[in-house]
Amino acid sequence: MKIGIIGCGGRMGRMLVAETLDTEGCVLVGGIEQPHSPAIGRDLAALIGRPPIGLPVKDEPRALFDAAEVIIDFSAPVTTAANAALAAETGRALVVGTTGIGPEQMAALAAAARRVPVLYSPNMSLGVNVLFAMVEQVSRLLDDSYDIEILEAHHRGKVDAPSGTALGLGRAAAMGRGIDLGVSSQRVRDGHIGQRRRGDIGFATIRGGDMVGEHTVIFATDGERVEMTHKASSRAIFARGAMRAAWWLHGREAGLYSMQDVLGLN
Repeated sequence: MKIGIIGCGGRMGRMLVAETLDTEGCVLVGGIEQPHSPAIGRDLAALIGRPPIGLPVKDEPRALFDAAEVIIDFSAPVTTAANAALAAETGRALVVGTTGIGPEQMAALAAAARRVPVLYSPNMSLGVNVLFAMVEQVSRLLDDSYDIEILEAHHRGKVDAPSGTALGLGRAAAMGRGIDLGVSSQRVRDGHIGQRRRGDIGFATIRGGDMVGEHTVIFATDGERVEMTHKASSRAIFARGAMRAAWWLHGREAGLYSMQDVLGLN
């Protein structure tokens, strides 16, 4: 399977380079970055401290799409939307792990998925995706006398909040309850805000140090509390999950998929 990586110079991109090079049956055919990136022109393998393989980092996506069978995109929301259109144009499968995806970018992914297989997940960890399923089930079983709070913690360099994973957990909880997260979420608390509304899903964010990612979902009612937590200690889990997603997506029919599909949870 021929793999192309978008966002290859970032932390996750470098992990994906290593994972592709180390996975039997996978061939790394290229990687791209933004034009201003210091990674441009460097050898892909040299980015991760390995001997050069003759593949320089480039900034032109079209050639990468022409060469690859599956594109893995961990870039930025606007870039991902453009890449989705290019995937549809070139007929390439697309795996997306970009964070901060909003309604406009989701619409672009859905449009591309009418022509090619597209897999999007706010978190590629297998454990987190099992947690998504568990949260949906628990929220279906416990009524709204149980307040739902989602706490997430990441490194100081993360630019979006709440994290895509936290929002994914919120969507899972809302789906279990049969409510609209956009209407029933509370993301900011400051000053005299009044009593907590029944049925809301609350979010709290921590940023600091080099935390890879921690997420806790709390179901709290009078007399008891249920907590479910996932802690990531290495970004390698996301790269491994993305590679598993690429293998699963390769050769699929057009459609918009998730890691829930990969794990057989849908």
